[in-house]
Amino acid sequence: MTATTSEGDDRIIRESGIDARIALIIQPVLRGIGFRLVRVHLSGQNGLTLQIMAEREDGTMTVEDCEEVSRAVSPALDVDDPIEKAYHLEVSSPGIDRPLVRKSDFVTWTGHLVKMETSVIVADRKRFKGKIAEAGESDVLIERDKAAYGEEPTVRVPYDAISETRLILTDDLIRDALSKDNRARKEAKKRRGEPDDVPEGTEADATEEHEQES
Repeated sequence: MTATTSEGDDRIIRESGIDARIALIIQPVLRGIGFRLVRVHLSGQNGLTLQIMAEREDGTMTVEDCEEVSRAVSPALDVDDPIEKAYHLEVSSPGIDRPLVRKSDFVTWTGHLVKMETSVIVADRKRFKGKIAEAGESDVLIERDKAAYGEEPTVRVPYDAISETRLILTDDLIRDALSKDNRARKEAKKRRGEPDDVPEGTEADATEEHEQES
């Protein structure tokens, strides 16, 4: 697992290098407007692209939310200027086949299929594919998708050994993700006293892009 120290960062899977520096800059801004960071990634795609993946505490993220996050983090990035060259800023929701970065993510998506990579060898492997059978306090129990001959059908992976975990898109995941999203949106509208007009089957997979000059 790569990590950096950041007050209030409850993620168990974090960035390293320049990504970690950017995460430290934007996390206080995100918390201040009611969002939490999922992942930061600076890539060489289309020149340089800074991808910021975020969501509200209830797991929702709309196009308007992406725009709000983009407007909020841009000034902070301009002030600290962690990227020397011009870059594109891309703010997005985690999507349905999302990365899991918090213990709560593993709990929420228990029963679903994931791909997992570890930073150290666990049960003679560093890559796993299987269902999350149980999300404990210190580790996660993975039910192997296809156990090789002689392998145990399940493996316990400590959280501090995980370098990356992502949900695998399945029909069950799509149904569950859309259902959770609809419930979260309805509850959010109810808290704000707004009418419930969220259509069934709406997917919250939003992206906002704009170019940032260093």
